[in-house]
Amino acid sequence: MGGFLVRIVLAVALVLATWNPAGWSYAQWALSGAGGIDATKSLVGLLLLGGWILCLRATWVSLGALGVVFLAALIAAFVWWLASMGYVATDQRTLAWIAAVAIGIVLGVGMGWSLLRQKATGQVEVE
Repeated sequence: MGGFLVRIVLAVALVLATWNPAGWSYAQWALSGAGGIDATKSLVGLLLLGGWILCLRATWVSLGALGVVFLAALIAAFVWWLASMGYVATDQRTLAWIAAVAIGIVLGVGMGWSLLRQKATGQVEVE
């Protein structure tokens, strides 16, 4: 279970490092007018792109389209329920944070789903 949670945390970190509403992310840094694109920004961008490719591919293989849509809908319904109960603000900034974290959760669950299914059922997923 620890490995599953680590994957979720790493996927959320990847999403938030790429873009977040706080303004401390690769997107804001790379697109700022300070110095244009240089070797450091290119290297960091390629490392992030590699992380995205890894996460997206693993998520797509393990969950499929239906699983991704279902998990996203489940998270959206949970956030909607929290907002209707008054636990979550519905301002634009808060919803942007929630969306970024939700994308990371979907990617993290997708990366760890094969491990969770293997432990629960004994079935191994191979490609």
